[in-house]
Formats: sequence, structure tokens, C-alpha cells
Amino acid sequence: MHHIVIVGGGAGGLELATRLGDALGKKNIAEITLIEKSRTHFWKPHLHELAAGSVDLDIHELDYLAQSYWHGFRYRIGEMTGIDREKQLVYVAPYIDDEGNEVTEARSFYYDTLVIAVGSQTNDFGTPGVSQHAVALESTAEADRFHRRLVNAFLRAHAQSTPLRPEQLQVVIVGAGATGVELAAELHNATRDLVAYNLDRIEPDKHINIHLVEASNRILPALPTRVSDAAHKMLTKLNIQLHTGIAVAEVMDNSVRLANGVIIPAELVVWAAGVKAPQFLTQLGLQTNSINQLMVKQTLQTIDDPKIFAIGDCAACAWTSHPGKWVPPRAQAAHQQSNHLIKELPKWIRGESLRDFHYRDFGSLVSLGEYTTVGNLMGNFAGGNLWVEGLFARYMYISLYKLHEMALHGFWKMALTTLSRFISRRTVPHVKLH
Repeated sequence: MHHIVIVGGGAGGLELATRLGDALGKKNIAEITLIEKSRTHFWKPHLHELAAGSVDLDIHELDYLAQSYWHGFRYRIGEMTGIDREKQLVYVAPYIDDEGNEVTEARSFYYDTLVIAVGSQTNDFGTPGVSQHAVALESTAEADRFHRRLVNAFLRAHAQSTPLRPEQLQVVIVGAGATGVELAAELHNATRDLVAYNLDRIEPDKHINIHLVEASNRILPALPTRVSDAAHKMLTKLNIQLHTGIAVAEVMDNSVRLANGVIIPAELVVWAAGVKAPQFLTQLGLQTNSINQLMVKQTLQTIDDPKIFAIGDCAACAWTSHPGKWVPPRAQAAHQQSNHLIKELPKWIRGESLRDFHYRDFGSLVSLGEYTTVGNLMGNFAGGNLWVEGLFARYMYISLYKLHEMALHGFWKMALTTLSRFISRRTVPHVKLH
């Protein structure tokens, strides 16, 4: 039986494993195995809400083991460390639990077809102090760690008898892409919700400052100027301090030093500037680019090995409708590439030729929390380039997550889960308090 191994259970990898499991695994046409180092899945574009405490991890996470049982694929825990292309083996490191105990030993898995979907991680560009003093929102663990620090900072500030130090309740977010901008707006709302729970010694407008630092000359530099301008106007209205056209030179214990020498006191620092694929991809004997992405053909097969495919943030695929550009590292790209392989891999198993993948940009939406959502809808979806803002844009933003849930669970389970969350939302605090 043909064995398809998928490494990485993010948006693209998990959707692919789920739907191939339903189409091929349950019918014994192929054996589908998903290798993932985490136990649970959380949609990465929502990490900023988890960090702010706007969503609860327990409600939105999905258990890989349960998903594999329901949808006809096998889940194997562990982190990929390398491959043997001649023997067609994927090597996986031992899985060690939080107490330092070995749960699974180092293993290898045979593949007939390998799909690498390990996503991306934050690129600190070698900036001193980032790894020691900043939080990168790369995982649920990091987002949850930031939120605990945030709540503790507010409890500390409320309880202490001495005046606040310069860095207390000051937050610096480095990188004003979608993640940084959305986090800034979400934190503005969440911090005020926190104070409302009897932390009345803290005056939000007086004591809380959120700084957003961007090396480009405008926030949201990858998006159309109109989207950037609208977000800039809203963040300014929320009194979020914007620092554009300036890079960060160093992250220190209780402050951030900018390239122009200005020092911003900060108790909490989030690094959201730039992405790169994991370093281990450069050691597989496959061609990679300057940010460690695997170079792939239009069929999503790696340039060096037709049995190995790559999708999502870890793949460098040419954007055919924009010569000289690459498919951007976005959730919608991973979703489209997953959909493409769901149709093409059964043909690959039968020995048929593969169609090329063509990315379609449906636009970009940026959520500014409860205040508004702004963006543009493009391509076939809107028949051009349509500016959207407000409630309609908010519904469109939410629908992106619903499409992901529907790919994993089907329509009815997605609808019932959404209803359940809506009801439970009325009986819990609007912000997570621990």
C-alpha cells in the first residue's frame, strides 16, 4: 500500500492529512501518517488573541490523536530531524515530556510520498537580546506564556505600594505586519478588560502604553497602502505609539533600544518581525532559499526529489501571476496548496501527471479587535480589488477560520461548535484571567 507521510500539523498539513485520510485512508487506498511534535492543533492566525487572553486555548485547540481516529490517518508524535532519500525514511527525534521523561524513542518512518509542511518561525535577524528577553508568538506555549506574564504584570502593579517603575505596564511589539498590528489592537482592549476586574489602582490611559515598532516606513508594509493607512489611523486613535522607519538594535532586560539610540522602557516585548523556515530544512540535501524555504516546482514537488512535496510557509513556490514574486507565507496559501494536493496526490499514486499549482490572492484582512476590521478582497472572489471595512470585513475575517474548521470537521460539526462557543462566551469573562 502506498504510504504518504505528512510532516507538520499546521493549517495546511492537518487539512491535508484529514482529507486524504477520509478519501484514501478509510478506503485502504493509501496509508496516511501525520508526524507532528505537538499534541494539539491551534490555528496560528489566532495566536495574537490567545496572547491577549481573548480566546481560551481549551475551547479552540484540537487533539491530533482524536482527529486521526475520526478521519482515517495515523498520528505520530515527534520532531523531524532529517531524511534518507535513498531509503525513503523520515527520522524523528525522541519525544520528551515536560518532566524530562522520554515518551517515545528516536524513530524512522518509511514513505513512498513525503509532504513537508513544517511552517515557519520568527526571524530575529541576529538582533541581540531577542531570544533572552522577547516572546515570539510561534506556538500556543509562547502565546500562553506571554499572557501569564501580562496578567502577572497587572496583578503586581495593582498590589505594590511603591510607584510604578518606568518599564511597568509598558509593552513593545516589534514588527508591524498583520500579527503585530492585530496584537496591538487586541492588547488595547484586553488590558482594559483586565483592569475592569477590580484592578482599580491602574488607570489605563495613564499607566498602560503599547509601542509598535516597524523598520519599514509604514505599518502593514506588505499590504496595500489604503489598508495600512486605515490601520494607522485606528491605532493612533487608540493611543498606540507607532514607531515606523526605524529598526530595533537590541532587546534588553527591561527596555528596547532602537537603531537611532532611543530607548523604550518595556516590561513585555513581543518579537513579530519577519519569518523564516526552520533551519533543519537546509540540512536535508534539498535546495533552499535565503530564509530556509524548500524550493519547489509548480507541482509543489521539491526541485531535487519528485517524491518529496512541500507546502505552506516552508515552501518557496513561484507566484505565476506575479512574475518574479513568490507565494506569500499566509494561511490562505497553505489552505490552497493543501486543496491542490488533495486532488493531485491520488493521481500521483496512480502514476498520472500532475497539474501545476496557481495561487489566487483573495486579499488580506486585518482584525483590529472589537474596534473594526479592514482589508481588501481581490481576484476572482471580488472581481477586482474591493476595499472592505467594518462589520462586513469582520464577518469575512471570521469566515477564514470557519473554512479551516469546515475542512477539518465538516459543516455541521463546525456549525454546532460555533454555536457552543457563542453560548459559553456569555458565561465566562471576556478576557482570560490566569
